[in-house]
Amino acid sequence: MSLVNPITTWSTTTTSKSPKNVQTTTRSRSIILPHKISLFPSNPKSKSKTHLRFSISSILTKNPQESSQKTSKDPTFTLDFKTYMLEKASSVNKALEQAVLLKEPLKIHESMRYSLLAGGKRVRPMLCIAACELVGGLESTAMPSACAVEMIHTMSLIHDDLPCMDNDDLRRGKPTNHKIYGEDVAVLAGDALLAFSFEHVAKSTKGVSSDRIVRVIGELAKCIGSEGLVAGQVVDISSEGMTEVGLEHLEFIHVHKTAALLEASVVLGAIVGGADDEDVEKLRKFARCIGLLFQVVDDILDVTKSSQELGKTAGKDLVADKTTYPKLLGIEKSREFAEKLNREAQEQLEGFDSVKAAPLIALANYIAYRDN
Repeated sequence: MSLVNPITTWSTTTTSKSPKNVQTTTRSRSIILPHKISLFPSNPKSKSKTHLRFSISSILTKNPQESSQKTSKDPTFTLDFKTYMLEKASSVNKALEQAVLLKEPLKIHESMRYSLLAGGKRVRPMLCIAACELVGGLESTAMPSACAVEMIHTMSLIHDDLPCMDNDDLRRGKPTNHKIYGEDVAVLAGDALLAFSFEHVAKSTKGVSSDRIVRVIGELAKCIGSEGLVAGQVVDISSEGMTEVGLEHLEFIHVHKTAALLEASVVLGAIVGGADDEDVEKLRKFARCIGLLFQVVDDILDVTKSSQELGKTAGKDLVADKTTYPKLLGIEKSREFAEKLNREAQEQLEGFDSVKAAPLIALANYIAYRDN
């Protein structure tokens, strides 16, 4: 199944701008995806906003979640990313707890809450909130959309784990939903979370015009449906056991299956935050980069970490004979591709206020260098 004509190039660059003036070498890989998801414009327009410039340590640190993020534009500003993540996750968890209440019928709501409140890093809601704040919006404005993308993400995990799909027993360090509530209730819990995500955006978003809420609902629906998450999942299932799966085929799967919801998270935040069309598209490109980055890193972790470290079954893609980036490129070149995606994602944030962009820079680094 050939979905695009790939063009691949490798280049080597050397820089002495790393900490301690130590030279580092980086290989980069460029790949052209289908025209509708072209990630990197050749001549992006830039607005007359504060130009984004981060210190090299904030971009290349291998443990950004444990360090502070500084901007060279404002050397007095420091983002404590660990604190930022904890605070945002706490806000999201509180909002999710209040959104999906325990009520009749008890079993379905217990099942919904079991997976929705089981933990997780809340990366998608954080991206939604950070994008909203980047363009001048408030966390409270973005929170219904942030919760909605987490509900949809949870739905996808519940359904992915079913015996008819990935047949997994472990998720976020706990038994999967169908192991506790049965396959029938697990399916319905996922369906209910999906339906409620739209209701929650429509009813709970305050201070945003109706036309922007309609745009949000349209974006959300498209990222899930037959041109988004479902498309990626179907092609993924159809590809199991195939002997010849090319890189362009694999990228189609992951741009749709994984990146689409990450893209929606950022775009939703930008829309409710009041962004104009140009800024929405710049943030869309940023999100597409980190969406694919997320999957490349996921593939690497699947073959380099244990189930205990991941909180889910390790090596399942290998057992299922799925095509992954390490399988096609090898571990080292997969890591190089991830580094390139991270750099090109952050380039899309140039032109935005550097202080407000700091959380998105840190989140991109977090996705790139996470351990689970």
